[in-house]
Amino acid sequence: MTLDTEALLERRRLRRRLSFWRSLGIAAVVLLLGGFVLGSDSVTQWAQPQQIARVAIEGAITEDREQLELLKRVAAADHVRGLVVYINSPGGTTTGGESLYEALRKIAEKKPVVAQFGTLATSAGYIAGLGTDYIVARGNTVTGSVGVLVQWPEVDQMLEKLGVKMNTIKSGPLKATPNPFEPIDEESRKVTQDMIGESFKWFVSLVEDRRKIKVAEVPGLEAGRVFSGREALQHKLVDQIGGEGEAVQWLEGRGVESGLKVVDWKQAPPGGSFWFSSSVSSFIGSAFGEAGKAVAEALTGDNRLRIVGLDGLLSVWHPSEK
Repeated sequence: MTLDTEALLERRRLRRRLSFWRSLGIAAVVLLLGGFVLGSDSVTQWAQPQQIARVAIEGAITEDREQLELLKRVAAADHVRGLVVYINSPGGTTTGGESLYEALRKIAEKKPVVAQFGTLATSAGYIAGLGTDYIVARGNTVTGSVGVLVQWPEVDQMLEKLGVKMNTIKSGPLKATPNPFEPIDEESRKVTQDMIGESFKWFVSLVEDRRKIKVAEVPGLEAGRVFSGREALQHKLVDQIGGEGEAVQWLEGRGVESGLKVVDWKQAPPGGSFWFSSSVSSFIGSAFGEAGKAVAEALTGDNRLRIVGLDGLLSVWHPSEK
């Protein structure tokens, strides 16, 4: 009798254990499915450790919807205590810089945001930096280049030599000007200059508001010159000389817990293309060295090449080839 009772009790204990692990397994499956249905951010954020996010802004700047969506996720992530924005860009479109500025200011309403300038942070890259609360630059960072421009080729003489004539019928004299197929007239030049002037006025007001300086009092700034990081510090265009360590120290001085890991937040690559690009780059790199790898990365999507084909008003700096 005693043996039968003990066996019965043991079976009941086994059933309870099995029920516990079965329930745990079902909960895990439900959580996993919920992650697919609702999106990984909404389900897994609670399990993420407290961290400092790092977002890189590199190459040609445009109004990138995926990049702006990434910044929205950083703003909404409760486990992100602060943001380091690494900027290494010659600029790009003025609207691209404007969109980044506005997105970073929204993040700054919820958590401290600091910029760390790399080799270049000029024009629209500098506009993005103005969206942060503190700017750290290397001593030899090239920065500044406050200004706006429009560029277009004028190919009418070349077409004339080739025996090609472009005919245009338009609704008004200012429609589709400037036009690469005809010399610009004074009225079109004035309208274009007025548009650039209005955009430049916005850029200048942004610098004066965020940096608490008078642009006219900084030698060359209004003319669009660039500065080294040390010169920029003298003119209050940046706040400190240093790198990521100094940027993190500033965050810790603004209430971010000491010792938090800095975690890269990146845009999700399009399906399959990241693997393909990485594979091609790795193969060519192994065969031809770092120079070959750099060429492969450019051919498979490095956005630094996009600078030559940007449309609209530009805030971009590139050194003269002369």
